[in-house]
Amino acid sequence: MSMILIVLSAVLVLALGGCACVVWAARGGPRWTRGVSRATLLAGELVRASGRSRGDRNRGSSGSSDGGD
Repeated sequence: MSMILIVLSAVLVLALGGCACVVWAARGGPRWTRGVSRATLLAGELVRASGRSRGDRNRGSSGSSDGGD
């Protein structure tokens, strides 16, 4: 269980650091913050896209079962 906690803590720290870099880069931060912010925004888009594709599949299957009732 402690390994899961360590991994989740690391993911949380990386996400918060990425968000801070997005804000810092938007305010004219150093060049490296722009790179980190691009990576953070890309990762967010990928997560959002994967969530949409899973949501569409779930909605389609639940919609077909609702139509049968």
